Amino acid sequence: MIHSLILGAVQGLCEFLPVSSSGHLALFQIFMGFDENMLAFDILLHFATLLATVIYFRRDIIRILTEWFGGWFTSKKHSGWPYGWAIIIASMITAVIGLALKSTAEKFSESLILVGAGEIFTGLVLIMIPFIAYSRPNSSLLKTAIAVGIAQGIAVLPGVSRSGMSIAMGLFMGLGITEAFRFSFLISIPAILGATLLELVKCIKSGGTVFLPEGYLIGAVAAFVLGFASLVFMRQLVNAKNWAYFGVYCLAVGVTAMVLAL
Repeated sequence: MIHSLILGAVQGLCEFLPVSSSGHLALFQIFMGFDENMLAFDILLHFATLLATVIYFRRDIIRILTEWFGGWFTSKKHSGWPYGWAIIIASMITAVIGLALKSTAEKFSESLILVGAGEIFTGLVLIMIPFIAYSRPNSSLLKTAIAVGIAQGIAVLPGVSRSGMSIAMGLFMGLGITEAFRFSFLISIPAILGATLLELVKCIKSGGTVFLPEGYLIGAVAAFVLGFASLVFMRQLVNAKNWAYFGVYCLAVGVTAMVLAL
């Protein structure tokens, strides 16, 4: 039960903080010596954090969906029309890159050195944000969607933070700090949903017995509650621009993982 609680807490905290949930889950599973097939439990944890995201951004989601669908039936286009297309474009690019890197990411997740390298890369990007982002001119919404979609796709590699990469790229493309946060997590919804559905199909096709560890519901609740809390914290973080602390943390985690591997 304690293992399920720990993994649920790690997923909830790290899914939205810029430290890579996939990297931390891989490290914890390696260190805790899990030999069981954890695919079904991973799906459950990702669904829990997806639910937290949908609830947190429910007003934005309803408005964008309403204005995007409404844009098909009227000549007057509200802001949700181009914004909805930006989310779709970014998500499609993420899907293409994510699928191309999927097998590579699965292999990387088994290596302490490679997960550690991903954490170091994330740390360097986060530390560089204040120096590269805040004076950038605004790019078009299309260019921003393409760039952020690419950044999110690359983040399928364990140790590379999805939120860190997508927010950093949004800032680099000229988005304001609050808008970069919002766009990053809105495009995470189709990305997480798509990845979860793919894993679910894989789990069903495997034909084997679905394994859920003892206390899996407690782990899922922990992932949801801490995921929602970390979203609230991240909102404060991006406003305060305190990226360097997480950058240093990721560097420390990455270096530690690589040293232990050697």
